[in-house]
Amino acid sequence: MASRPRVLLADDHRIVIDGLCGLLAAEFDLCGTAADGLALVEQAKALRPDVIVADVSMPLLNGIDAIRKLRAEGVTAKAVMLTMHPDVTYLSRALDAGASGYVLKHAASDELIEAIREVLRGGTFISPGIRTPSVTDLLDQTRRHLKPVIELTGRQREVLQLLAEGKSAKEIGAILDISPRTVETHKYKMMDDLGVKTTAQLIQHAIKLGLIANQP
Repeated sequence: MASRPRVLLADDHRIVIDGLCGLLAAEFDLCGTAADGLALVEQAKALRPDVIVADVSMPLLNGIDAIRKLRAEGVTAKAVMLTMHPDVTYLSRALDAGASGYVLKHAASDELIEAIREVLRGGTFISPGIRTPSVTDLLDQTRRHLKPVIELTGRQREVLQLLAEGKSAKEIGAILDISPRTVETHKYKMMDDLGVKTTAQLIQHAIKLGLIANQP
């Protein structure tokens, strides 16, 4: 008997994880769960699932940047983003990061199952709720518009995510194992690159452009 595809689930809401387990258990082997982006990265490297189903908005590291980090570290598991964000900016970011699926949380449950099946076949699945005839053009426009932002480093993205969560330079340094001064250096370099003058403007600018996920 062929083994079932192994799926790793990541969401910071326990009720969502429990619901996903109930939905997927009949067809897939649920090999693990994670409640934040950094835990997702560690679990994915340790468990080597076939598919990762991850929320976009998670603490410590958002789902999109977690997938980007995993790709940089050689993890090739297919990724399906499960999200409340029905706009092309987040979709474009997810695809650029290496995701193959993008499913809206309010979609029918069978949509997620079909997304997992499709990415396992090597395809791409985008929720019909945002898959319009013009979505390809919109994605191209978004990529062109966001090109300068994409050039921020992975470490800068991590710092920005944690700043958006209200963490201090000292707290960020402890989480990322860098000094508070290094955190401040990353912050001011990003402010210069994006042309903003305060931390609040930096965070709002990054959310607007889809660099980080706005926390619910």
